[in-house]
Amino acid sequence: MGVLKKPQLCCGHDSRKEIEGGSCNSMARVNENVNFGYPIRVRGCVDLESMGLEPENIARFVPRRILVLRFFPSTDMKLIAVGNKFGNVGFWDFDAENEDGDGIYLCCPHPRLVSGIVIQPFSISKVYTSCYDGFIRLMDVEKEIFDLVYFSDHAIFSISQRTNDAKSLYFSKGHGVLNIWDERAGKSSASWILHEDRINTIDFNSENTDIMATSSTDGTACIWDLRNIDADKPKCLKTFNHKRAVHSAYFSPSGSYLATTRAVWGWDDSYLFIGNMKRGVDVISTARRVRVATLQSPNLSAIPCRFDTHPYQIGMLAGSISGGQVYTWTTT
Repeated sequence: MGVLKKPQLCCGHDSRKEIEGGSCNSMARVNENVNFGYPIRVRGCVDLESMGLEPENIARFVPRRILVLRFFPSTDMKLIAVGNKFGNVGFWDFDAENEDGDGIYLCCPHPRLVSGIVIQPFSISKVYTSCYDGFIRLMDVEKEIFDLVYFSDHAIFSISQRTNDAKSLYFSKGHGVLNIWDERAGKSSASWILHEDRINTIDFNSENTDIMATSSTDGTACIWDLRNIDADKPKCLKTFNHKRAVHSAYFSPSGSYLATTRAVWGWDDSYLFIGNMKRGVDVISTARRVRVATLQSPNLSAIPCRFDTHPYQIGMLAGSISGGQVYTWTTT
């Protein structure tokens, strides 16, 4: 496991709805999410023994390997978005009852590997997606279009947003470059070289969104203060050195810890969830620094790799496998 420290401060099934590059009108039931009065994420301790994987919570809706998986930040529906290596973006609405009965929709907005998905917490009908060909598109479900908002000659490896700034998009491209896209101006408002190699993830501290964490293939994870980044010689607050590439660096729900490993945090600072080689999901206790449980099920057919936790449903954990399936654990 990586560093865990306190920061110092188509498949082609007939039942699927396939949309080539443009509209996604079968998704029109997605409405604006009224999150005002709600936290960006709920916090609480999960009962690990109550988490299970039911057959109806398994779906295969994109061909081949999933690279990105995100829950929609909604209080009243269960909806997952994924991106795969072929440029497909798929959606799974657990509660939808369409003419085929599966609630699965497939879109094709990109020419190659999807590298990021960002869903605005106060306007979930607007979804940003990025790909290795340098495109960033904004999907507006109500208008049923994918707008091209940015294009680069360099691959885009990750995208993210601060929870208190829906008009700015942070994305990495090329060898260690981080850009800020200003939606109002329609152009980049800042650009810095933060790493010697590609930036794999961008994350913001929940308690202070001016504090940002990045992970990089150059073997480092860094913490930055956005208020004090020099344009010519950016200097981070803290660097965590690794012997190999760092594929993720995420703050804990409280913002007190940073984990640099292919895992996701639970719904408080107690646990990290990460896939193992025996077709299970290991649960790591941050207090004890050891594995305390493993989520297993005969319904899990392969090694899970990409994960996300539902921001409003404690105990709802989604993971994907290389064959394009998504497995969603829920509490009973």
